[in-house]
Amino acid sequence: MNRRKLWVVAASLSFALVLALIGTKQGQAQAPKKAYPSMAPLDQYLMADRNAEIALARSAAPDAISGDAKILVLGSHGYETAVEGKNGFVCIVERGWMSPSNAPEFWNPKIRGPICFNPPAARSVLPTTYKRTEMALAGRTKAEIIEGNKAAFEKGELPPLEPGAMSYMMSKGAYLTDGGGHNLAHLMFYAPPLDGETWGADLPKSPVMLIPQFKGAQPIDVFIVPVGRWSDGSAAPVM
Repeated sequence: MNRRKLWVVAASLSFALVLALIGTKQGQAQAPKKAYPSMAPLDQYLMADRNAEIALARSAAPDAISGDAKILVLGSHGYETAVEGKNGFVCIVERGWMSPSNAPEFWNPKIRGPICFNPPAARSVLPTTYKRTEMALAGRTKAEIIEGNKAAFEKGELPPLEPGAMSYMMSKGAYLTDGGGHNLAHLMFYAPPLDGETWGADLPKSPVMLIPQFKGAQPIDVFIVPVGRWSDGSAAPVM
């Protein structure tokens, strides 16, 4: 497994553009061929079918979790509540601007990252999604979004990370990168900055990976653990 190639793909999306590790293992991974230097027209990021976005958001986690979760959809002015929840989880479909500043697909309008945040993550990580989305829709550049994220945290406009924050990304319908395949079922765990080896991350044959989603913007490390099934229980590719 080429961990450097994995890191490059992971950097394409927060939330876990780790798909290329499957393609790499099978000799199929390819780097994205198209450049995305700036934001595309807004309508390319929106989903015309609101119900389809609700269903895609729910597919991030098993029904036992997402069935009672709050569901958000992206509108022209930001994320809106489509369904009120009961269990404290929040499921949404993130876009490419949740990537690190050096991600080549930061502005890729095809990116769809269904994710369900558990209650601690909904309270302490999801606000960053709101903030970055607000800046993206306001026409800010990639560099301005990262710097704005950093400034908002330093000013106390974004909450500190809560213990136990994690999220599910187990949707069959996700599109996480143009390179190689487009998806990987996985869980994400958020932690204060640590040496990755504390988690056994990125070591030979370890399933745990550390990605730089918030590097330079917020003191949060993101650890990814691939799982062997999609949210509907069917088998998913594994490393």
